[in-house]
Amino acid sequence: MATTPNTGFSYLAAGQAQKHVTVNETLRMLDALLQLSVVTRGVSAPPPAPAEGARYIVGAAASGAWAGQEGRVAAFQDGGWVIYAPREGWLAWIADEDRLLAFDGAGWVAAFGAMQNLAMVGINASADSTNKLAVSAAASLFNHNGAGHQLKLNKAASAQSATILYQNGFSGRAEMGLAGEDVFSFKVSADGASWTTALRLGADGKVGVAGVTAPSTALHVNGAVRVATYTVAGVPSASANGAGALIHVSNETGGAVLAFSDGTAWRRVTDRAIIA
Repeated sequence: MATTPNTGFSYLAAGQAQKHVTVNETLRMLDALLQLSVVTRGVSAPPPAPAEGARYIVGAAASGAWAGQEGRVAAFQDGGWVIYAPREGWLAWIADEDRLLAFDGAGWVAAFGAMQNLAMVGINASADSTNKLAVSAAASLFNHNGAGHQLKLNKAASAQSATILYQNGFSGRAEMGLAGEDVFSFKVSADGASWTTALRLGADGKVGVAGVTAPSTALHVNGAVRVATYTVAGVPSASANGAGALIHVSNETGGAVLAFSDGTAWRRVTDRAIIA
């Protein structure tokens, strides 16, 4: 064999003259390929003024000195371009992307494969056995891919939870979702220990407020209900609010009173007379 089987370094032959030529050729290959870091990838034409030793992964439709060398490593050495064909398993750091790629025998791909079935992932944070995905950032974006986007929280059984928990100093303050049941609820806490169900949405569409767990009407409130207060001169449009809307009129003749919209005017609940 004239060259090494994996990298293709040239062997020195017995009795070879000018052995330094072969040695220097191998040193040049080592300099180009050892700890391979390329300036960029995907460039199709050689740059006009490359730095000595600069390396590139040749892009598609290559031209000039790179013609026909797509996907190979082009190194500028001793004032000229030397092309190296990658072999399966080679790694290359892409400097302008801060990304590590691997050659899979056909092309350059992410060094860590398709990122499937990872045990845990930490992004600017440390993941653990409970929080297998940990992200520390000012914001997180989940964008659509051509249409809409769904964020899915799935639980194993009805008695389990699929919720979003809001914390202060890692102590819970609010939680919404399916908390131990199949009914959507909003819960709040002052200390992360004692919780109050502020809003509960039944599967039948009925809403329970302030602790009502089994609403019997469309809106079932455990406590007093307050509507907006207006003076007679300052009431909003009855037609814009629609028939059935309720307000409190503070200076109605005879005293403060609840009023409802008939679709055109505000009428006193007590005797249906138009407020004046």
